[in-house]
Amino acid sequence: MHGPVGMTPGQFFPGSPQQEWDEHHSALVPDFLNAETNICEVAVQTWVLRSEGKTILVDTGVGNNKERPYAPFWGHLELDFLGNLKRAGVSPEDVDIVVNTHLHVDHVGWNTRLEGQYWVPTFPNATYLMPKADFEFWNPANNPKITGGVNQNVFEDSIAPVHAAGQVRLWESAHQIDTQLTLRAAPGHTPGSSILTLASGSDRAIFTGDLLHSPFQIMHPEHNSCFCEDPDASRATRRSILSQAADTATLLLPAHFAGHGALEVDHDNGSFSIKRWASLERL
Repeated sequence: MHGPVGMTPGQFFPGSPQQEWDEHHSALVPDFLNAETNICEVAVQTWVLRSEGKTILVDTGVGNNKERPYAPFWGHLELDFLGNLKRAGVSPEDVDIVVNTHLHVDHVGWNTRLEGQYWVPTFPNATYLMPKADFEFWNPANNPKITGGVNQNVFEDSIAPVHAAGQVRLWESAHQIDTQLTLRAAPGHTPGSSILTLASGSDRAIFTGDLLHSPFQIMHPEHNSCFCEDPDASRATRRSILSQAADTATLLLPAHFAGHGALEVDHDNGSFSIKRWASLERL
């Protein structure tokens, strides 16, 4: 699904000059920028991984039936998310691990589903890996600023029920999932933002979460989205991961890229450029 809706480049990436967007027009239109409406195109998606006998989901989108007063385009949805998973060969009972790269509204929604009047874990056999820093930050008991923001109700309906069921494992700094997959802290976008790194033989990949929302941030990593909690840390983390990826021919898989969904990058005169796009098929 697509969202958030109706955001221009200046709204999504405050302070980014229109001239810079114009400079990269050919790389952004039509998949990442609608030339007619000047609206940014983004996707909300879940990655399905199979590693060492485990089925792993990376982020769970926005969910169904959820009350989102400050993000109405994501409220009271009726999407066929579980049908899409089934078409990918995965039933809820098959999932061993759920990775929430961070705990924003559009990354945790399908952690739970509505059963009668109660929110229950969607994936009954899974361990949900959540960054401890985000778990504490987005708890309304610790942070009253959540009220009135896009993450209102999210802790209560998509995080707390899973924790109450005993299925949450909180981690800090780094967490080794198996010999191929490692979670690493990548703070800035949120206090607990993380990346998932994959190393298999000579192949390398990074699931970047919300480190990147648009290819525009590859050419101009100094520009944050309007949702970044710590702008300076977000810029530093983005540059560090992009540099690492360029040095090692690592495939990047951002959470929100519409159209092409994975790419390699190169160093380019103190910034970065797109080296190649990977061919992906979405369900």
